[in-house]
Amino acid sequence: MDIPLHHVFNYTDVDRAFWAEHLEAWVPKEIVDAHVHVTNPAFQREKPSEDRRRSFWVMEVLEPQDADSLARCYAILYPNRNVSLLGFGFPDLSYDTAGQNEYVSRQCVARGWHGLAVSDPHWTTSECERVLALPGIIGFKPYYEMIGKSDSTRDAHLESSIFDFLPHPQLELLNDRGAWVTLHVPHADRLGHPQNIREIQEIRRRYPKLLLVIAHLGRSYTEPHALEGITPLAADKGLYWDNCAVLNPAVHRIALEKIGPENILYGTDNPVFYMRGRRQWRGRSYINRTSHPFHFNKEREAPEIEAGYTLYMYEALKALKEACAGLGLARAQVEALLGGNARRLIRRVAEAKRRA
Repeated sequence: MDIPLHHVFNYTDVDRAFWAEHLEAWVPKEIVDAHVHVTNPAFQREKPSEDRRRSFWVMEVLEPQDADSLARCYAILYPNRNVSLLGFGFPDLSYDTAGQNEYVSRQCVARGWHGLAVSDPHWTTSECERVLALPGIIGFKPYYEMIGKSDSTRDAHLESSIFDFLPHPQLELLNDRGAWVTLHVPHADRLGHPQNIREIQEIRRRYPKLLLVIAHLGRSYTEPHALEGITPLAADKGLYWDNCAVLNPAVHRIALEKIGPENILYGTDNPVFYMRGRRQWRGRSYINRTSHPFHFNKEREAPEIEAGYTLYMYEALKALKEACAGLGLARAQVEALLGGNARRLIRRVAEAKRRA
């Protein structure tokens, strides 16, 4: 029986069978999703234009999901597991940022979750202090799109400096508070762009008490990007990473080998990764296969292949499992990757907030 999940995606017998074959015996009983979007759809003040929707594949998938729906879906997707999360709204100026942050705060307090505030680079120090004081909020989720609005593309500010959307006065405050920052790096060249490497090293040098998490393994979705971006920063054991939205087992292996499992956090990027299908890689690029007729889905596979598609989030877990098995990781290391690391760091940051 198909069960509706979110947007156009369902949970099917294919997914049940995939979980039973590949994940049931491997996924720990305690999980933390350290990168998930949650907001009330009412905070979306305007829908994206058709040009904006077509500018990047995620824009067709990223339909806002509220906390009730998220909790319901996770009870289905992770059967007989205790799932917690670090959640935040959508870093998009078409949303009510203040409303989203207050909503995340309320839901985290009510559900035992923790949250990050979507940050605005134009906030004053006092505005930052007010947001950091919200219950359940332990840090910021900055994003280059928050620099200024564009109706045609998500990436108008892709080539910005990190400090354009995470300015030094905010970093000073976050450092003083020992707060958490999950950073989605800019530039078409992804983490390996020399400016990103320099600026992350500067943040680590100038703001050492801030807990910095590099999202998506630095947007390293292919092997070349992983080698270019992860390698220069891997020796810094005070730097943390989430593996959110990474489907490539080779990338997971590079991250585990170079960074080490103790500095990596599990994340989904949901509701994006409810999408059905699989990803394939072509050098420095990738193609998303899916069975839904999104405009980006131009290279369809045969119907019998598409019928076997499962959820992207399950494919990501399987890819991580393959990398862990290939490296001979112990069970305790797997449990740390999928929950223990995030719980430890959340406790640390929450305690710093309590003391402050």
